[in-house]
Amino acid sequence: MERFFKLREHGTNVKTELIAGLTTFITMAYILFVNNLFLGPDGAGIPAQGVFFATAVGAGLVTILMGLFANIPVALAPGMGLNAYFMTVVLGSNGMITWQAALGAVFLSGIIFIILTITRVRQLLLVAVPQSLKMAITVGIGLFVTIVGLKLGNVISVSATVTGITDVSQLAGPVTVRGSNFQLALGDFVHNKDTLLSLIGLFVIGVLMVMRIRGALLIGIILLTLIGIPMGLTDVSTLSHAQWLPSFDNLAVGQLDIKGAIGLGLFEIVFIFTFVELFDTFGTLVGTAERAGLFKNRKEGEKKVSKAMLVDAVGVSAGAVLGTSTITSYVESTSGVAAGGRTGLTAVTTGVLFILALFIAPLALMVPSAATAPALVIVGVLMMSQVRHIVWDDFMQAFPAFLTIIFMPFTNGIANGISAGIVAYVVLGFFCNIFTGHKVKVHWLMWILAIIVICRYIFLGSE
Repeated sequence: MERFFKLREHGTNVKTELIAGLTTFITMAYILFVNNLFLGPDGAGIPAQGVFFATAVGAGLVTILMGLFANIPVALAPGMGLNAYFMTVVLGSNGMITWQAALGAVFLSGIIFIILTITRVRQLLLVAVPQSLKMAITVGIGLFVTIVGLKLGNVISVSATVTGITDVSQLAGPVTVRGSNFQLALGDFVHNKDTLLSLIGLFVIGVLMVMRIRGALLIGIILLTLIGIPMGLTDVSTLSHAQWLPSFDNLAVGQLDIKGAIGLGLFEIVFIFTFVELFDTFGTLVGTAERAGLFKNRKEGEKKVSKAMLVDAVGVSAGAVLGTSTITSYVESTSGVAAGGRTGLTAVTTGVLFILALFIAPLALMVPSAATAPALVIVGVLMMSQVRHIVWDDFMQAFPAFLTIIFMPFTNGIANGISAGIVAYVVLGFFCNIFTGHKVKVHWLMWILAIIVICRYIFLGSE
């Protein structure tokens, strides 16, 4: 391990790397419980066992590959926000798009991602899109995920009155009903146990975060599951006949429908998966590498990040084959770096722990949605922090960023937010350059993206 990972060269040792890997796992293991909310039977419709298997094995294998190939302390798992988008793609299609076809779209986005990485077009896109829009995309997805969490936990309810529909309080994705009156309201935490447990969860996890306890999200989910037992929300009776050895029943491995994705013309969905993953990964990889001190030797650091980007791209398609939405680099990897992780041994440790998590599947699958929903709200808080990097005093930056942020939650569409931001930036930049003395640099690639977006809404509509 010393020779392979170059531990002494990076100023670390085996013990430190193992502890760092464990720290990263504890910090991001909440995805094992949360991912089922988006992709499982109550979300996109994938069998619960299949979601758990794909999440654990996908995160484990790709993270191990990251450690072995790139020798960088970065862990990967199905991305928050992208799994929410996956769910809305399926639920918002009124049955036209199956979860198999959606997985096909994820696979295609991974192939595109690999091509963009190898040809270095990926770096060009990162230069073309302004920093304010990159940050706004993260913030908007954070708000989007927050609303999903509040709905799933029944902390807020959505009701509608229209012919044939009287209640959509269980709404977890976009629904279009013409001529209806929608009302957003606070859930009934007095009589609804789900709502009460979710509210308790917000404060429990909030207190743990304030106390800076590592793995606060995971610990919070476990505590809420225990609290849910006397409330009748956590069913422990299933543990008496649970199968603790990894189960290979009801898996989604290899069930992606690539032909179906192409046949349905899911090109915009493929584009959004690729676009969001592009910026999310870049920020995570560069930020983690900086904190790990990998850029002390700039050339070596850039080489490692380039390898890491390729692994990340491969992980997207690999996740789709296993049966989960986009697998991406996790910012929680910085917790392992803070614990002393400097090499790929940290990532390998985290990956092995994810695979071993297969043995706790019965425990994970009995966790009630009200115990995991608060974690989504907290994730939204963490993603919201990127808003500080937007220059609000510059309207040229502020307006497109604002549209990007509010369009995502208010239109139930991540794609709508990104589209609004791109078009607004190009239009404002065009008029600013013509009628004012203040010159704004609008990359030529932004013009192409804006034209594609406009054509999409003109020819395909807004739904």
